[in-house]
Amino acid sequence: MSKPAGGRGPRRRQFNPDDYQHFFNIGVNDMIIKLPNVRLAFPDLFIATAFEAGQEEKYGCTFLIPKNSNLHKEVEHAINEVAAAKWGAKAKEILATLRGNPSKFCFTDGDLKTQYDGFGGMMALTAKNKARPLVTDRDKTPLTQADGRPYAGCYVHGSVELWAQDNKWGKGIRAKLRAVMFYKDGDAFAGGAPAAEDEFDDLAVGADADALV
Repeated sequence: MSKPAGGRGPRRRQFNPDDYQHFFNIGVNDMIIKLPNVRLAFPDLFIATAFEAGQEEKYGCTFLIPKNSNLHKEVEHAINEVAAAKWGAKAKEILATLRGNPSKFCFTDGDLKTQYDGFGGMMALTAKNKARPLVTDRDKTPLTQADGRPYAGCYVHGSVELWAQDNKWGKGIRAKLRAVMFYKDGDAFAGGAPAAEDEFDDLAVGADADALV
């Protein structure tokens, strides 16, 4: 393969590893981002669902990222990178038309959705996938729906693939859900915490259940 005049190959942008530790390129318009210790909302990790009747069913969830955190800045930087790779000099202008539209832009202001538990003071990154994502426990053991985790309100490590859409359905910045790892318990959103093994210890065989009524 011949090199451009001057003997130099294509120049790749260099990142400061101290600032951008959680993402890397996998293609011209794609970038994988790791999301450590973020809160989980609206998880559809084991059963694909459709937002509206007639729409394609997908797996998905929303990751809540504290505003102005390093991770918030990393996600914004990654969005700018994939947009620039897709749209070049027009990227900034196109992004301005997409921001704030959750149907076109996957990274939204949680303060505009404070009717939902945990969204205040956060940025919300929504990711979808037609294929079921990898879902594991902290030790990398695969989890199923019967395990009761991850659940809305817990903390997880996430992995998503950011990409810029530009096709017959229009332009957008999308996040493809790749994997979710349960990290630690948190106050559950809308529905209560998952049941624990000692849920009925006080009603075990030999306990005076009538006395508790």
